[in-house]
Amino acid sequence: MSIRDQLFQILEAKEQEMIEHRRHLHRHPELSFQEENTAKYIKSFYEDKDVKLTQPVQDAHAIIVEIDSGKPGKTIGLRADFDALPINEETEVPFKSENEGVMHACGHDAHTAYLLGVADALIEVKDQLTGKIKIIHQHAEEQPPGGAQQIINSGALDDLDEVYGIHIVPAVTPDTILYNKNNAFSGSSTFTLKINGLGGHASSPHKTHDAIVAGTNFVNSIQTIVSRRIDPLKMGVVTIGAFEAPGASNVIQDSVTIKGTARYLDAELEQFMYQEIDKIAQSVALGFDVTYDLDYTFGYPVLYNHPTETDNVARVLSESKGDYFQHLMEIPPVTGSEDFAYYLQKIPGTFYIVGSKPYDVEDPYMNHHPKFDVNEDCLLVAAKSLTDIALDRLQ
Repeated sequence: MSIRDQLFQILEAKEQEMIEHRRHLHRHPELSFQEENTAKYIKSFYEDKDVKLTQPVQDAHAIIVEIDSGKPGKTIGLRADFDALPINEETEVPFKSENEGVMHACGHDAHTAYLLGVADALIEVKDQLTGKIKIIHQHAEEQPPGGAQQIINSGALDDLDEVYGIHIVPAVTPDTILYNKNNAFSGSSTFTLKINGLGGHASSPHKTHDAIVAGTNFVNSIQTIVSRRIDPLKMGVVTIGAFEAPGASNVIQDSVTIKGTARYLDAELEQFMYQEIDKIAQSVALGFDVTYDLDYTFGYPVLYNHPTETDNVARVLSESKGDYFQHLMEIPPVTGSEDFAYYLQKIPGTFYIVGSKPYDVEDPYMNHHPKFDVNEDCLLVAAKSLTDIALDRLQ
């Protein structure tokens, strides 16, 4: 029996265990940088296993597990994140979140579950491997500056030759794997703009400096960044997610707070979009005689899937198509963002998608929705695909 067949048999035997891991983590979600009990759960899984376990980031919960074959060869990194979101769960699953206002609404519980399965299988056959595998259990993907950057800065992955990761997405069912290369996921930044005016009575607007009118002009004007300031062949998105100016109908408010995000597939647009947003805020302040405070946070960079490593992944998965999944599709760039981008800035590798759409749902709730759910068949598909890739890269 080949080592691949052995690994797949182990994973198949552990499928229910992976499901149980996922449901336990789903029931007990924790927010970014607060994942204390999640980290304890992961560490306890490895307690009696022949691996080296380290926590490379001081005052954070990241865990790196080294599986060393004892033979020379490559060192390959496999990563999954384990933080949750500040969302109140609205599903009716029996393992619904027990932490009020916190939910695994992005699938990181599933990510951790399949990586535990992959690690367990690789540990069982490590004497038949060459080189090393580093299992990267990452904290705080959801909240910039993110856990990936902290792990990279710690130096714990300086010896990696390649790195791979997966995101589950319910755009397709688990029989489908999606990949892309080059600039694959967008970079993102967030901003909060507070416009400060002079409030007053609604009947006397001439005696005020209306922050709401200034704010609405800002919202309208920044849409021209994409339509008029960016090359039409380059992707850019500016979205306003919140416009906060609570008050009464007969009162002109003193201030308004506006929150938004900018996304881009060209790294050069990161600074450009900030400069344009700030320029428009300045012009609105001048035109409406108000002042402003702009809090602009550069988030995750553009995720670049290295072409050679992506082609290797496509080759491996193409050879396995029809075995544990049916469809392999190359897709256009994705406008979502991922801090896996930090690994790929330093280490060759790729990041791809495994479908998690329930079979009987035509329009599933997507990641970050309070009714987001996971087709648990994706756990075995993800585990086998990542094992397939790791084994090929080691050999």
